[in-house]
Amino acid sequence: MGTDTLSLRDDLQSKISLIVTGLRNLRDEGQFNEPNLDGTAGDYVSFDSWEWPQGVGLYGIAQLWLQTGDDQAREILENWYEKQLKQGLPSQNVNTTAPMLALSLLWQQTRDPRWKPVLDDWANRLIEEAPRTVSGGFQHDVSDKINNGELWDDTLFMLALFLASYGQGAGRPELVDEAKFQFLVHTHYLCEPETGLWFHGWTFDGNHNFARARWARGNSWISAGILDLIDLAELDPATRRFLLWVVKAQLTSLLEYQCESGAWRTLVDDPSSYEEISATSAIGYALLKGYRLGLGPESWKDAGDKALQAVLRNIDADGVVQQVSYGTRMGHDLQFYKDIPLHPTGYGQSMALLCLVEALNHIN
Repeated sequence: MGTDTLSLRDDLQSKISLIVTGLRNLRDEGQFNEPNLDGTAGDYVSFDSWEWPQGVGLYGIAQLWLQTGDDQAREILENWYEKQLKQGLPSQNVNTTAPMLALSLLWQQTRDPRWKPVLDDWANRLIEEAPRTVSGGFQHDVSDKINNGELWDDTLFMLALFLASYGQGAGRPELVDEAKFQFLVHTHYLCEPETGLWFHGWTFDGNHNFARARWARGNSWISAGILDLIDLAELDPATRRFLLWVVKAQLTSLLEYQCESGAWRTLVDDPSSYEEISATSAIGYALLKGYRLGLGPESWKDAGDKALQAVLRNIDADGVVQQVSYGTRMGHDLQFYKDIPLHPTGYGQSMALLCLVEALNHIN
């Protein structure tokens, strides 16, 4: 390994460590007031809160541990879940399922008996009790809002990946089958055949895609999510073949909209919307991973490398990833997405982490 290669690897590992520190230091400073339906305060920023941004953050830490053997990452996971279980878990919905994904990965590797009853109970209640739309797709209910009859692309990353992961690890094929069905039914309602890009949501109340927003982070949940699904669970050949075509078509289309900086805009196809780094991170991750798996040409790696550089430029001295759009509800017009404020978040940290850890695989 040459000096330049060692220097690049050391630089990436240093930035990875910095991002983890930045994630653990995130705190809710009261900028957003989003009370939950049960009257408790919603905290979508602080690392110690059980919500979807933290769940995605934990998944990034789990991937860091699994791919590099970082013992500190494992310790962070174990301490976080031990503390949360002592405090008691929140009500179940799509978004509060997100932290279960990293717990599933932790249990699969350690078989620690503390975790399995929690995972079993959560998975069983999802299958038996979670609200669904008429299509059988999980209704995207969240801690502070019931979204009757709505499918969101976020659901696949927050909920379906957990079912796939835990179903595979626990020898419960019915959970993997449910995850596969969710990817298929969401593809039917949210994927735009003309472009391969995905809309943010669908409602059965009027049968439409809301603002028809080709929202970048929503698309990145799909890019990363499909490629991670094939790692997390064994898929039957037909489903695997179909979903790989879906993600290849999407990534090919996304290449057309990459900015000169290497980033993607928060509305992929709207040049007046701002560049957004959480989506850029996960799309860059998918391009690099897809190239490594032999799914796409060298142009995927080139675009992934450009995205990586955009991410690196947006990591500040404290390890906080900047230029990240705050949690985004369903928009009924495109201006809604352009007005979402920028704010550091757990998923911003994690998606950058996924991109940087994947980049380590491409250093010869």
